[in-house]
Amino acid sequence: MAELLSAQVCVTNEQGIVIASSNLELVGLSSNDLDNTATNHYLRVPLSVDMQAGEVIVGEPCNGDVISPRLAQVLIEMVINQTAIIDNLPTQHQLKDKFIYDLLHGLIDETTVVRYSKLLGLDLSPPRAVILIDASEYILGNHPQQSEETVEVKIRRRAQLVISSIVRFFLLPKDTICAYIGDGEIAVLKASNTKNLANWAKSGDVLEQSSYSWANLTALNRAAIALLACLRADTGTEISIGIGRYHPGIQGLAHSYQDARAALSLGCRFHGKNQVHCLAQLGIAALVGVSDEKTKIELATHLLSPLDREPELLATLDTFFATNLSSKATASQLLIHRNTLTYRLEKITSLIGLDPRRFDDAVQIRLALLLRSLNSTFAAKR
Repeated sequence: MAELLSAQVCVTNEQGIVIASSNLELVGLSSNDLDNTATNHYLRVPLSVDMQAGEVIVGEPCNGDVISPRLAQVLIEMVINQTAIIDNLPTQHQLKDKFIYDLLHGLIDETTVVRYSKLLGLDLSPPRAVILIDASEYILGNHPQQSEETVEVKIRRRAQLVISSIVRFFLLPKDTICAYIGDGEIAVLKASNTKNLANWAKSGDVLEQSSYSWANLTALNRAAIALLACLRADTGTEISIGIGRYHPGIQGLAHSYQDARAALSLGCRFHGKNQVHCLAQLGIAALVGVSDEKTKIELATHLLSPLDREPELLATLDTFFATNLSSKATASQLLIHRNTLTYRLEKITSLIGLDPRRFDDAVQIRLALLLRSLNSTFAAKR
């Protein structure tokens, strides 16, 4: 405005304090003090933006031109309105956040996903799994009243700080798509192929019998644990993380998000916060607490997959449960020595990480066997 009118222009807040000026020396002064400066203002235009009031004060044109006060006022009001409209337009970050939210909640079709991902410069072609981060204590926590920022602006700024920490941790911004999805949560669409998880992968992580949806999940879990330590150090607050499996296709990201959401919710409820939670590690809580039947069957199948090539061990388990966990009765029915039964049970424990002689583990194995048998029954009927 100062350039357009060849005049000195100041903006004051509701208290009459100059908060912006073409002459920086005037910032901080009271509007009443402007009369005592070299500026003789001749026009005051009321200003109202985001429930805040103030004034735009224009001095006499310094080039000797005569400007109609009415024309100057209309011009100022037009600039104010245009600025307010631009400020209310969504930013690139907000557009991306909205797009990721809709994608993860299955609110847009695949054609729309492809089109908008290109417009936003997001590469969704690599296999990706969702890491869901609950940073609500930091993002939504107490915001000290040390500035004139609105709460919404402070939340957005803190969410962006968390996202910056995530991107810095993974080092490869293009392989890590982050979005603030509200309620203090950050969704990370992490490239989950072996190349992008090489820093956390170890030989023997993925069993040969495991389906592809569980591939690299162990490495992803290690990465999430290291990320958790980093975020807790950066924010100084409580952080919890849920990780989802990889599901094929663009729409598979919504399924991965559902996995991560269930893992985060159940994990925090049964195992506490400040941890990384994964459905495959939640035990009975996952087999009972997950509402999606397909996910529960997949969990059971994954749990028992190391035994797929061990029919003798599966038969031993069936007999062991049928005899109410009695080693003596099981050995008798199977016509084997007690030491042979002990060897088989220990081998089962080493393969699936659960000991059928322990109550909680036995319940989990039993539930998994039932779920898998139900799946076989349904498949046969089809």
